[in-house]
Amino acid sequence: QVQLVESGGGLVQAGGSLRLSCVASGRTISMYAMGWFRQAPGKEREFVASISRNDNSRTSYRDSVKGRFTISRDNAKNTVYLQMISLQPEDTAVYYCARGIYSVATMDSAQYDYWGQGTQVTVSS
Repeated sequence: QVQLVESGGGLVQAGGSLRLSCVASGRTISMYAMGWFRQAPGKEREFVASISRNDNSRTSYRDSVKGRFTISRDNAKNTVYLQMISLQPEDTAVYYCARGIYSVATMDSAQYDYWGQGTQVTVSS
């Protein structure tokens, strides 16, 4: 079993920044892709970013966050991060991290098997 715990969410004004962390316990995440997803009220969960194992350069982002969000990982700490800058009200959502089934970054939520409980990000205008 893998437990994922997100932190770092909060309330921020538009244009502000937040850094989310996802700490894994139970098993190492180093062999797996990791992803961030989000779900806004009344909307379906959507992909935000993903990163392949062992390689901070193999990443994927949804178009609306490219250039503003950066996903990274520290396998020694069993932790994945999501640095978010230039936040906008439309980024308001609960953000979830997830562990991939495979090692390659993917946008497909069906290819993730463990999920955290989420952390709330609220961006005010």
